[in-house]
Amino acid sequence: MATASVSNAFDASKADQLDQETRDLISRRGRSLGPCYRLFYDHPIHVVRGEGVWLYDEKGRRYLDGYNNVPSVGHCHPSVVAAVSRQAATLNTHTRYLFENVVDYAERLLATFPGELGNVMFTCSGSESIDLALRIARFVGRGEGVIVTQDAYHGTTTAASEISPSRGTASKGVRAIPAPDAYRQSNAEVSGIFADNVAAAIADLKRAGIKFAAMVVDTVFSSDGFHVDPPGFLKSAAEIVRREGGLLIADEVQGGFGRTGKMWGFQRHGIVPDIVVLGKPMGNGMPIGGVVVRPELLTQFGAKQRYFNTFGGNPICCAAGLAVLEVIEREKLVENARNVGSYLLAGLNKLKDKYQRIGDVRGAGLFVGVEFITDRQTKKPDSATSLRLVNGLREEGILINALGPYRHVLKIRPPLPFSEANADQVVRTIDDLLDRFQA
Repeated sequence: MATASVSNAFDASKADQLDQETRDLISRRGRSLGPCYRLFYDHPIHVVRGEGVWLYDEKGRRYLDGYNNVPSVGHCHPSVVAAVSRQAATLNTHTRYLFENVVDYAERLLATFPGELGNVMFTCSGSESIDLALRIARFVGRGEGVIVTQDAYHGTTTAASEISPSRGTASKGVRAIPAPDAYRQSNAEVSGIFADNVAAAIADLKRAGIKFAAMVVDTVFSSDGFHVDPPGFLKSAAEIVRREGGLLIADEVQGGFGRTGKMWGFQRHGIVPDIVVLGKPMGNGMPIGGVVVRPELLTQFGAKQRYFNTFGGNPICCAAGLAVLEVIEREKLVENARNVGSYLLAGLNKLKDKYQRIGDVRGAGLFVGVEFITDRQTKKPDSATSLRLVNGLREEGILINALGPYRHVLKIRPPLPFSEANADQVVRTIDDLLDRFQA
């Protein structure tokens, strides 16, 4: 499925529909930041403050945040703010000096993983983490070949963008395969079809004389349209990867830190990856990422290679990371994601029964997708309705986005303290808008 030329970004040609203050700020932004950045929504939001699951604009209007997983424990959580402030007033340096909180954080973080994953290295972002994971995999296996899914997004560095087909970039050592899709395949078929595609990609690399190194999977397949069912479907593919001498790299930047109702997305599949990549929600907005690795791999890598990152693992970001883990545990946010996510799914499934253009509702914890189609026979993607809803919800004070190759799947991925009352507001407003669209 090729990526369609649809977008949920601001169209500059519509600027004349905005108030003068907004137009002036957009103009200043364009002059100073250049043309590569994008803004969300037909009517961009000028945000000035965040608190919990809410964002506020310059006029004081509040918006329910149903999209952002970076502030995973809530915007400006007091515990994270306090931890960062204390550490900023005490010490900030790098990992070539001894200090306790990087070790405290590493130990606390590793305790959430299976015992086989015993080392962690810190970076500043998910993109840097992907870059480092690829370095390790390619060094250990002495290969270059990487398998990803067709619309995957794994980051912005050169190495990460080369395994991100959704950004239109690839290298000759990358093979992109279709994502699993339980909406267009039966649950019984998903695992086998995906495993067969992995095997075929490895065979194609061999024919090209490229040694297979690793398969990289976003454990919720978010950019591909968000595919999480049936649980366990990754097992067969993981077995083929290992049998062929490759490593399994789990990208948990979207699915990790309790998002799916489990601490890590790969846990839903009953597998233990060789390398796990961390990023976005790790520091609740502070720039920290990580690579969690089987120690035997890092022993091989560290014998010949060195890694140092000036800001990776700095005390301020580690303080934020520790606070995030403490809040997740204290406020039972993994359980909340599981329970509220199920409640939200139930409400959205009622809308599916009511509106023919909703083809599928799927989710794991507080990551939920609503797929729009033109009709239920062809299951042809309907990006017009999904993007109209994204902008309509924005006008009604709810922020979400769209994903998938045609941007035809609503992406509902709120901060983890999201409540049933918040879920009701989302479902009720989608219902009102769809009813309005039909009128």
